[in-house]
Amino acid sequence: MEIILSSELEKIIEYKIISGGYQNASEFIREAILRTVEHDQMKLSKLNEAVSIGIEQAERGEFSKRSVRDIIKDNEPVKQS
Repeated sequence: MEIILSSELEKIIEYKIISGGYQNASEFIREAILRTVEHDQMKLSKLNEAVSIGIEQAERGEFSKRSVRDIIKDNEPVKQS
């Protein structure tokens, strides 16, 4: 497998190797991929938890009168200026 990286990403990997964090580029890439997989699994776990809570609330007859759009808007991070 061949992976083409920008010079900026190559510099980041080189720095990580030189600073002693990794033995080589493969080790760095391997850990980056594993962290991405872990992050995705954590997001999926949180989503499943939220869906379970929603199902339990619906089964108890607890519904919101707010729209999905309003709920999303209320949970968006506040933009700093």
